[in-house]
Amino acid sequence: MHDWLVEYLSKHRTVTVDMPFTSYTYIADPVNVEHVLKTNFTNYPKGDVYRSYMHVLLGDGIFNADGELWRKQRKTASFEFASKNLRDFSAIVFREYSLKLSSILSQASKAGKIVDMQELFMRMTLDSICKVGFGVEIGTLSPDLPENSFAQAFDAANIIVTLRFIDPLWRLKRSLHVGSEALLQQSIKLVDEFTYSVIRRRKAEIVEARASGKQEKGNEQIKHDILSRFIELGEAGGDGRDFVDDKSLRDVVLNFVIAGRDTTATTLSWFTYMAMSHPDVAEKLRRELTAFEAERAREEGVALVPCGPDADDESFAARVAQFASLLSYDSLGKLVYLHACVTETLRLYPAVPQDPKGILEDDVLPDGTKVKAGGMVTYVPYSMGRMEYNWGADAASFRPERWINDDGAFRNASPFKFTAFQAGPRICLGKDSAYLQMKMALAILCRFYRFQLLEGHPVTYRMMTILSMAHGLKVRVSRAA
Repeated sequence: MHDWLVEYLSKHRTVTVDMPFTSYTYIADPVNVEHVLKTNFTNYPKGDVYRSYMHVLLGDGIFNADGELWRKQRKTASFEFASKNLRDFSAIVFREYSLKLSSILSQASKAGKIVDMQELFMRMTLDSICKVGFGVEIGTLSPDLPENSFAQAFDAANIIVTLRFIDPLWRLKRSLHVGSEALLQQSIKLVDEFTYSVIRRRKAEIVEARASGKQEKGNEQIKHDILSRFIELGEAGGDGRDFVDDKSLRDVVLNFVIAGRDTTATTLSWFTYMAMSHPDVAEKLRRELTAFEAERAREEGVALVPCGPDADDESFAARVAQFASLLSYDSLGKLVYLHACVTETLRLYPAVPQDPKGILEDDVLPDGTKVKAGGMVTYVPYSMGRMEYNWGADAASFRPERWINDDGAFRNASPFKFTAFQAGPRICLGKDSAYLQMKMALAILCRFYRFQLLEGHPVTYRMMTILSMAHGLKVRVSRAA
């Protein structure tokens, strides 16, 4: 469907599909997108249809809320996401799990083993997001790649609620408690049991810490994960009073996990595929990373461990760890070409390829298209990145250089043209966090490994709300030190 829309939107910019009781309008012109996402924002909420489909998983969290409920959560979350404590804690966590992934790849390289990079990225992002969100270690990226009941239930629930959008019988299945809806209820039960147990345990830890004098109320934070912060905000009153009960805390944290897990893993997978498909880009990126490594080592007075392609495992791991220690939020900002490569991947393979909005009242878009109350208008990031009227004649080409100015600085684009992180009042709060995690992992992987697509492996997207790969990403991996 995504490529079908590319064909139509390249000719018409706006496509309207009339149905018996409603209509669906698809837009790719930045002027129309700005109207929907910003200028007339209040007329285009998530909508009752979207909320009813997703409520069982997202609840009343920020991803599923509209109106005053959304505004309150957005205000609180904006403040928290801007905090240096959360950013520094996230950097530590992302580095830790990037190194765990590196260790798995190192062993796969040594054994000549084929790996599914999308599966590994999904495990890495789930583990790291749960650590940042809940403050707990769930261990799916352990060397033996164990199964985890929470992870399995979370994935099943995510897939089934997405299928509701194309399954006209889902409400009947739910009422009869059969098929996919029966599995959904079982999955939600497991997800909730895990989430509520973590919430209760964390609340008890905070009480215990205060009782033992480790933390004075209103003084130093006990932990920097998102759950702990929102528990403390709920106790503080004010705008935080909405987060007193366990259900609200459950919705906050699960929305964060859902928003940040699949989207990041999917982008990392497409990036890896793009790097394999464009060896000139991969080589240019490797040169940037090795130059960065040498410069940062000089600045820090670090003597780098000698590490050639035939280095023993201990020396190789030590060199990778040294390199990782040189990566921080600030130092990653110097890797302009890496940032451009990630952004170019998101332009062509946005994690959310379509984003539908409800329509409260009849309206006319800037290009003259009339939209009716009760219908849906969908901006289409997947199509927008491929439109020549947005990006020029080479719109379909993967060319990271388009994001770099003549002076070598990164060139930003209008968020209404580059819509991978949405735009307007709902622009993604986790944008900086996503870039931090992706650049942390990719700096390590692209510096120390080379990837080769398994012969005959098909790379196509799955028709879901997230642009994941339908068959994973099977590759051979080798060390490149």
